[in-house]
Amino acid sequence: MINIYSEQEIKEISKSGKILAEVFQIIKKEIKTGVSLKQLDEIAFQITNELGATSAFLGYKPEGAREPYQASICASVNNVIVHGFPTDRKVKSGDILKIDFGVNYKGFYSDAAFTAMVGRAPNESAKNLVKAAQKALEQAIKRIKPGNHIGDIGAAIEAVAKKYKVKVIKGLTGHGIGYKLHEDPIIYNYGNKGEGFKIKAGMVFAVEPMFAEKSEDIIQLKDESWATRDGSLSAHFEHTIAVTSDGSRVLTL
Repeated sequence: MINIYSEQEIKEISKSGKILAEVFQIIKKEIKTGVSLKQLDEIAFQITNELGATSAFLGYKPEGAREPYQASICASVNNVIVHGFPTDRKVKSGDILKIDFGVNYKGFYSDAAFTAMVGRAPNESAKNLVKAAQKALEQAIKRIKPGNHIGDIGAAIEAVAKKYKVKVIKGLTGHGIGYKLHEDPIIYNYGNKGEGFKIKAGMVFAVEPMFAEKSEDIIQLKDESWATRDGSLSAHFEHTIAVTSDGSRVLTL
């Protein structure tokens, strides 16, 4: 069942999203050569708690996971796409770092992600990949409005991937969000215009394009993160978006 949220409920989700955005602003400033993934996680934990919220990821056990997640953020480097665990690994110039983070504020959830190139980008292909994923999210958001179909979102993402000649990670998806971190519906990063259910005001989505340089094939690593099978680079962007009567509003800016 897809939840339809009232204006007041969306305001509460927005408060969660603003906290998330504030944490991201601080983390982005700390991403530099030599910082460890664990240090970034500790910053997120501290700031989130200072703002009166908690990490939606810490202690969360997704369906199929062996154990609850034991960190505040996901920090995924290079070929790791999502769910990378923040270890003592220090990032270096040329790394492609994806930070994924969710916030629980008084029982309302938000979720977002961004990709950062540490120091100098390793090559033009990496720049193209990151730009493609960011543009895909922008185009997807434009398709989120009442009367459009859920397939319009995936079609917009897939069109950008084709334009930039990168691959859509079809096995990983976005989702509904609000009272829970993961709700219906599944938001695919591919699809056809006009297909799927109609988008209605009050729906709230976490849309998250995930692209790879060369292949859509993925594998799950021992830490339960997902990575490209061929070792090529990946990129990931995400926002929490509420459908309004005349369009949509991004709640994690």
